[in-house]
Amino acid sequence: MPPILPTILSRAIKRPSTFPITSRPTLPTSPLPQTHAFSTSPSLAATLMQVLRSPRVPQRARHTTSPALKNRPQMKAVCLKVTTTKPKKPNSGERKIARVRLSSGKAVQAYIPGEGHNVQQHSVVLVRGGRSQDCPGVRYHLVRGAMDLGGVGNRITARSKYGTKKPKTG
Repeated sequence: MPPILPTILSRAIKRPSTFPITSRPTLPTSPLPQTHAFSTSPSLAATLMQVLRSPRVPQRARHTTSPALKNRPQMKAVCLKVTTTKPKKPNSGERKIARVRLSSGKAVQAYIPGEGHNVQQHSVVLVRGGRSQDCPGVRYHLVRGAMDLGGVGNRITARSKYGTKKPKTG
């Protein structure tokens, strides 16, 4: 037994009361139970013996969905090839993707969001993380309205996602 346990256990032992049980004052009983009525889960605090038997294990780190960015929000890239691809099974259409070489030297596929684009080979673009769910192997998006990639024209809603200025009124 560890040396700290006898002192903890000796403090926890209660001494018998000198008063007879019948002379203790009675408290008014409440209709609600004394336990917490709102929590059904057990308490999360581990006892000393639980920690001694099996030490706490840290959680495993999550893997990143965009590993080529190396914990950066965006990276500059140069377009190598601009193509279209078909989406996965229940969807149909043509998805515009670009093969780009990041400033770190890695070549990745990036999705071009929005309707229409002006990207061509040797265009300098800004790449952010975020996969395109129905295109296999596409883990990155191009940022609209940054560098050589223009914003979406005639866009009214969600303009900040597509690099479009507010339309002039009047």
